[in-house]
Amino acid sequence: MSSERAASLQQIHTRCCIAGGGPAGMMLGFLLARAGIDIVVLEKHKDFLRDFRGDTIHPSTLQVMHELGLLGEFLKLPHNEERQLDAQIGADHLTVVDFSHLPTRCKFIAFMPQWDFLDFLAEHGKRYPAFHLNMEGDVTDLIYSDDRVAGVRAKTRTGTLEVRAELTVGTDGRHSTVREKAGLEVIDLGAPMDVLWMRIPRQPGDPGQTLGRFDDGRIMIMIDRGEYWQCAFIIRKGSFGEIQQRGLDAFREGIATIAPFLRDRISEITDWSKISVLSVAVDRLRKWHRPGLLCIGDAAHAMSPIGGVGINLAIQDAVAAANILASPLSRSAVSTADLEAIQRRRMFPTRMTQGLQILAQNRVVTPVLRSTGHLSLPTPLKLLRRWPSLQRIPARVIGIGFRPEHVQTLEAAISHSR
Repeated sequence: MSSERAASLQQIHTRCCIAGGGPAGMMLGFLLARAGIDIVVLEKHKDFLRDFRGDTIHPSTLQVMHELGLLGEFLKLPHNEERQLDAQIGADHLTVVDFSHLPTRCKFIAFMPQWDFLDFLAEHGKRYPAFHLNMEGDVTDLIYSDDRVAGVRAKTRTGTLEVRAELTVGTDGRHSTVREKAGLEVIDLGAPMDVLWMRIPRQPGDPGQTLGRFDDGRIMIMIDRGEYWQCAFIIRKGSFGEIQQRGLDAFREGIATIAPFLRDRISEITDWSKISVLSVAVDRLRKWHRPGLLCIGDAAHAMSPIGGVGINLAIQDAVAAANILASPLSRSAVSTADLEAIQRRRMFPTRMTQGLQILAQNRVVTPVLRSTGHLSLPTPLKLLRRWPSLQRIPARVIGIGFRPEHVQTLEAAISHSR
């Protein structure tokens, strides 16, 4: 090794290396450090300030924050609370989801910029000596010892960083480098849509937040960000090029058609650079682990944006993983059986949630995108209007999920000063 390369190569050792500082990675890192397990979280960006990502904090996640004793402080951050979610279907406006009957501490969904959530976890994680967050650490490869994953290599501002760890956890999203380098098999479940994200100014007299607007071959979801709407315009997969060919005026007119109150400000979308394209994927790993390695969150199962439940699944994965791994990690005794137990516990809610998303894609999204006229209210939604108690069913699925997790790890009796 040349002296120049040696100077740019850094090596550190930790009990658990977490690749990716999203919701799953930050929550897992926080929970393990809180239990006294030395961890390193590698996040490839210099901060968490990235727009057009999930902003939903679900009742089950708020329940976890309550169990950690952090809920009161967390809810002091700027956010909106929605106890019901409505939808606009053609000319019909109705309540689809009612969270008010959930068996949780918070009977609402909180809309909060994800960077505030991640910053909150980072600040509280840093109170524990075992918590180490490395920003601008882009994982590029895995380190092997015989057939076992022994850590990662990452590109940093100062050179190459090698993190040696007993356990490496991939939480680096739907385009996970970790799962690719590990050669884990991906099962593609298919998605008929892509999402165009954009900002449109919000005015005080605008209607309230809805679950979505569906009509005339168009679907749009709008998230209240205070001064502006974060808008998700749903399109057929791979059709963005066609939309660009029709021109920006036609695209803006499509937005004004489905949300007429925006007509006086859609000129703010001045060019295509104002629009970000999310290629939607629904997939999952056949096997989430190999010796020394585990994948959770989107790295294990990419979710559709339907219901905004991806962040909820990621947080629940992290809680389950921490509950199962804290004890064996403290003894340097993580086994394949421990990793299998995590996948076994979290596979059921993953399959069920993705199954419902695929059903919604096939029965709702695709027919709407193919429609050419005004929509009438489908029978299931007519039933929700006639019997409002049925609104509790989607509330349970979106707000809690199929297997809610609860914090079982204990806080280590150590000084929180660093």
